[in-house]
Amino acid sequence: MATDSPVPPAPEQIDGAQTTSKLRRLHHHAYPVADQEVTRHFMEDLLGIPLVAAWTEDVHDEDAEFNGMEFCHTFYELSDGSALAYFQMAPPYDKYFLIGKTNLMDHIALETDADTQEEIHQRLLADGVSHYIQDHGYVKSLYVDSPDGLMVEICADPDDVDEIKEIRRGDAHAALKRWLGGNHENNNLWRNRSGAPMIYDGEPLYKGPVYKS
Repeated sequence: MATDSPVPPAPEQIDGAQTTSKLRRLHHHAYPVADQEVTRHFMEDLLGIPLVAAWTEDVHDEDAEFNGMEFCHTFYELSDGSALAYFQMAPPYDKYFLIGKTNLMDHIALETDADTQEEIHQRLLADGVSHYIQDHGYVKSLYVDSPDGLMVEICADPDDVDEIKEIRRGDAHAALKRWLGGNHENNNLWRNRSGAPMIYDGEPLYKGPVYKS
């Protein structure tokens, strides 16, 4: 719809200065899952993220495609108030929305300290869950698949993270322009500075027929 109001400038155009986003934080990130209890074990018992809400609802709209569908929507809260959320639908929709194992690059990353990352690592080892740890230099990451094959990254910043951030802030636009122009020179001089990736084999958390490999 047309309007006479001027379009506000993008944040980076205001007085030519870099600004922060007015979108303050992640509210929640939602996925459909096959089994809420298996997901609860992963989130609470292994990652240590508490369940804070379970909404049990249904679609009540005769014009809706999924009218009558019943579902449970759970929220697991991080320390900043944001949450990871999960849907499980009741039959016959219980497998309709499932994603399954996603592309390697499609994941969510959660920040913590090195001690907490190590505690999660030890719980995964004790539970026999496959995962791996890689030092990217600018962050050390533990990667583990959720019961539905959705990758979760647990990040711990190095002691010199502020120095690294300052360097990258200074050349972010130039580096992007260079790479898009065809110069793919590696600018991560910190990668694997503490050693090669460490891989820990184990069993998947969910072994249902939906996730045949």
